[in-house]
Amino acid sequence: MNDEVNRWETHLDLSQINKENIAKYLFKTFSKFNKLSLSDFADHLKQEFTRYLHDRKTLKDFEGDINNEGFSLIDRYYLIQNWLYAFIESNDHLIKFEKYINETAALILFDQIDYELIIAQDQLSVANLKGSHPVITNESYQIDFHSFIQKLEKFHEIDIPRFESFNILKEKLSTAYKKELKINEFEPKVLSSFVRNKLINDVYFPLIGTNFAKQLGVAGENKRTAKMGMLLLISPPGYGKTTLMEYLAKTMGLHFVKINGPTIGHTITSIDPSEAKTSGEREELKKINLAFEMADNVMLYLDDIQHLNPEFLQKFISLADGQRKIDGIFEGESKTYDLRGNRFCIVMAGNPYTESGSKFRIPDMLANRADVYNLGDVIGDTDYLFNLSLIENAAVENPAIDKIAGKSFNDFYALIRYIENREEQLPELEGNYLKQDVDDFLAVLQHLLKIRNIVIKVNQSYINSAAMQDNYRTEPPFKLQGSYRNMSKLVAQVVPMMNDQEINQLILTHYESESQTLTADTESNLLKLKELADILTKEEKERWEAIKKVFQKDNKHGALGKDDKMFAQLLEFNENLQGIINAISKK
Repeated sequence: MNDEVNRWETHLDLSQINKENIAKYLFKTFSKFNKLSLSDFADHLKQEFTRYLHDRKTLKDFEGDINNEGFSLIDRYYLIQNWLYAFIESNDHLIKFEKYINETAALILFDQIDYELIIAQDQLSVANLKGSHPVITNESYQIDFHSFIQKLEKFHEIDIPRFESFNILKEKLSTAYKKELKINEFEPKVLSSFVRNKLINDVYFPLIGTNFAKQLGVAGENKRTAKMGMLLLISPPGYGKTTLMEYLAKTMGLHFVKINGPTIGHTITSIDPSEAKTSGEREELKKINLAFEMADNVMLYLDDIQHLNPEFLQKFISLADGQRKIDGIFEGESKTYDLRGNRFCIVMAGNPYTESGSKFRIPDMLANRADVYNLGDVIGDTDYLFNLSLIENAAVENPAIDKIAGKSFNDFYALIRYIENREEQLPELEGNYLKQDVDDFLAVLQHLLKIRNIVIKVNQSYINSAAMQDNYRTEPPFKLQGSYRNMSKLVAQVVPMMNDQEINQLILTHYESESQTLTADTESNLLKLKELADILTKEEKERWEAIKKVFQKDNKHGALGKDDKMFAQLLEFNENLQGIINAISKK
């Protein structure tokens, strides 16, 4: 018989059998019962089958077949199977016992073995289920223990390891691709010193928000003009154009793809990376095309566009139009990107008051599609908010101011109004402060307001001078700036016990340092600064008037008198003649 069993094992496909489960079954069965177990379903099927054969008087024929020594053990097993299949097919009410045929066939074949009868249900019906899952029929789920355990084992042994391997591979590929594309560099990182001042809340956000609503497709879906647009921010350096946009990108959950204009330069006229002449140009152009490839949740920010070629900027006209399409090159493949309906916005920023020697130029067709805002100038009647923002942004730089501003901006604003309006009664404050802290705040704030007023004058003079054509000038160009950055540097050095003279010296020292790069223009710029601060001495005032007079004379004749002696003599003769005419006229 052992030979028969060995041949049987050889005949079976053991690769389909879980040997570990068989071993566990045998161990648990013999350790508990010291014999093989038998389900009551298989025992019931055997009894029904035997009774059926007995009633049909075919039991002896059956026993003769399965005991025929001419048949091998395997042949007899399959013979019993066939008898059982035929029996169940002829008795429809026994179809539920079909899955116990193999166990019943083994039971009949090895009937001399003593079994432990196990009475237990291997099916369960879960009722009152709602849903459309394929396993739910008539709000009921039939659970078959054996098939469920097989599914569970497959899920645990095959599906889970494959899924985990897939996730590991996906993470590995994603990490490598992110590293290659430098995705982490596009996450906006807002400066800790950023202040959402009243100017930003009350003025910039409504203006910029309206533009973004159009660009991102939130507003006016049925209007052609609502599907187009671009935001153009201009201002001198130090007014927080980049910081503001990075904050908005962070708040709106957008990738912040910043393109550095000076790195690309004036020579590049295409966004094709293959046309770049340096590695820096190539990387910046790749970032532009990557932003198009990402397509969604992206803010494309072109910084310092005064350094870019106008022909290069023209490439973005169709992107700012209602079409929202642009041609690009990604990984060497030419593509046309249709960004309609995507959360994609384009922002350009630049300094129109550039000292690079080239004019600030942006194509008219692009400018017509843009909303233009100057962050360095007063918008409408918001001069108070603009002036206040200089103090708000610099508050964190001074410990005496930050002690109150860091706790309550309401107290901060109340004390500013108290100083500006010269109120007699100190306002009611929300926070609990030491009297010394309030006194220090008021003393420093007095100095800050004076510094702020001078910085504002410097800012406006810089803008007016930079925007003026040389032919119209009556005095040398003014190149000192009055930005948020200048204000922050000055505020950081103010202490409560300083007097007005020390504040004037602080301002003068700061701008003397700033003017060191102006070389030949240093003297005229510092004299203009002192004039704005109303601290010119008599000698300095005379010197300033002399400089302006010489400048006007040279500017009138294009400075030719410096190199042409004959022309210089004619100019001098003309001035003397004019003096004689004026003298005669007075008589």
